[in-house]
Amino acid sequence: MKYEIEYIEKIAKIVADNQLTEIALEDGDKAIIVRKESTVVTGAPVAVAPSTPAIAQAPAMNVTPAAKEEKAAPASKGTAITSPMVGAFYAAPAPGAKPFVKVGDVVSAGQVVCIVEAMKLMNEIESEVSGKITEICVEDGQSVEYGQVLMYVI
Repeated sequence: MKYEIEYIEKIAKIVADNQLTEIALEDGDKAIIVRKESTVVTGAPVAVAPSTPAIAQAPAMNVTPAAKEEKAAPASKGTAITSPMVGAFYAAPAPGAKPFVKVGDVVSAGQVVCIVEAMKLMNEIESEVSGKITEICVEDGQSVEYGQVLMYVI
């Protein structure tokens, strides 16, 4: 898939206008990812210049193996529940509400365990297996990637 500069600029504008951090588009074995880089600084206050969208184009094959490697978890952690999309992870149905699950909770297959917001749509993520939550790998409100491990069930 060949991208024209105007097309990529339109995608970058969508990222900037909608306060997104990243958008990924796939077409067969090709993919384009437009990511707004941000700088996180801890310690003393530092002035940070506004970020500009970064544009990257790579075959989807470069993205897929990394996602599969993350799914291969050590047996002690259990079965990984991964993000089916790029978005923001939410542990609860609303701010201040009780989280869907916490470490130690027992879940059944098909039970909603979190939400991933993508393009202002709230997508309920369901457990594919029954078992006990052994680890939650992301923080509430954190951006997640396609295939990123959200939690483990054993």
